[in-house]
Amino acid sequence: MITTAVIPIAGLGTRMLPYTKEQPKAMLPLFVGNLVKPALQIIFEQLYKAGIRKFVFVVSRGKRTIEDHFTPDYTFLD
Repeated sequence: MITTAVIPIAGLGTRMLPYTKEQPKAMLPLFVGNLVKPALQIIFEQLYKAGIRKFVFVVSRGKRTIEDHFTPDYTFLD
């Protein structure tokens, strides 16, 4: 049984310029029904539905946006 997903999202995204100038390509918005979610979030949710609970994100330097997206901010919780 597969228990861990390794998601390689490192790279500069130069083929998607100018869209990736400000944000990583994995965080580009996609439409899901009537919602807009980052591409990486959609991948994460699909893997989670498949039963995978351990995730490894391979990122390059300067991709703080990805780390911030998946780190809980306890100041917003009760």
